[in-house]
Amino acid sequence: MNLRIKCAGKALLVVVAIAALGWVVMMLWNWVIPALFAGARAIDFAHALGLLALSRILFGGFRGHRGWHGRRHWRKWESMTPEERERFRAAWHSGSNPRTGE
Repeated sequence: MNLRIKCAGKALLVVVAIAALGWVVMMLWNWVIPALFAGARAIDFAHALGLLALSRILFGGFRGHRGWHGRRHWRKWESMTPEERERFRAAWHSGSNPRTGE
């Protein structure tokens, strides 16, 4: 039961976030674009959501934080011996490639 509540809460949060982003896009569009371009018209909420989805597809935004990429590096770090960690730190601070030493 507790898992269902958590999932429902996360789903609700996602829906609210998408609605808020759509509203922000609509307000910015209606404020900026008609003032800049004489032929441009104001958009409604549905068009703002479409514009938000299009920008996501074209520009790949909303990636969030490092996700799985950061966890992979943390696992690599934890599997290193103390000597490997020290060699990595030294190479990192010197600006060379930690793997090749160049």
